[in-house]
Amino acid sequence: MSIIEAIILGIIQGLTEFLPVSSSGHLELAKAVLGNEQLPAESLAFTVIVHFATALSTIVIFRKDIVEIVKGLFSGNKESISFSMKIIVSMIPAALIGVLFNDQIEALFSGQILLVGAMLGVTGLLLFLADRAKSTEKSVGLLDAVVIGLAQAIAILPGISRSGATVSTSVLLGIDREKSARFSFLMVVPLILGKMAKDILDGVQFTGDAFGVYVAGFIAAFIAGLLACQWMIALVKRSQLKYFSYYCFIVGAIALVWALSA
Repeated sequence: MSIIEAIILGIIQGLTEFLPVSSSGHLELAKAVLGNEQLPAESLAFTVIVHFATALSTIVIFRKDIVEIVKGLFSGNKESISFSMKIIVSMIPAALIGVLFNDQIEALFSGQILLVGAMLGVTGLLLFLADRAKSTEKSVGLLDAVVIGLAQAIAILPGISRSGATVSTSVLLGIDREKSARFSFLMVVPLILGKMAKDILDGVQFTGDAFGVYVAGFIAAFIAGLLACQWMIALVKRSQLKYFSYYCFIVGAIALVWALSA
């Protein structure tokens, strides 16, 4: 993988981790366009690094919230404990599917452009419906956390946007838009860090020869993640998700045509 390819993939990962257009789907499309089917899988270490970069950008954006939650946990604050429990509950569906069906999931990430196109259409529909939902001041409840967690589990499919699925589900459940975005972004940090830890324990290899590629990908993903995270929060608050739904419909249609004509 070249430095330029690392930067491109880092930017794609950083932007699409937060913007509701599916990072996994776009990485599949990117390797098809770049003509290298093994590009994202070429180095598991690179994947771990760019995911860490996006997790770090989330932590930076929500650092005050995270500090308050941690302080509240140590002081026994009921609100902080309740919020943390909801985060944990929301993680369970995706964690279980990731552990129990790891091989089947990996098989979906092997040039499945037809699947990506179809799932981008599903993402577009979710975003379109969420944008039309009425705004309320409702907070995330325990049952809401379970439903949002199920949406996150489904978003393991390439082409289903994790942020799109979780934010849209939250809004459709009647949860306040800003709280929906906050919960959606915070709930993914433990999962990303957990997946990273699993990959490292499984023996992921970091090579010195690829140091420049790692650095380029990390910086690109981190900066793109910072910008995309803040932009997404603003878009959700202003009910402008429909523009991303149109984008998903268009890119999904192009992917379907590409796959069917190949």
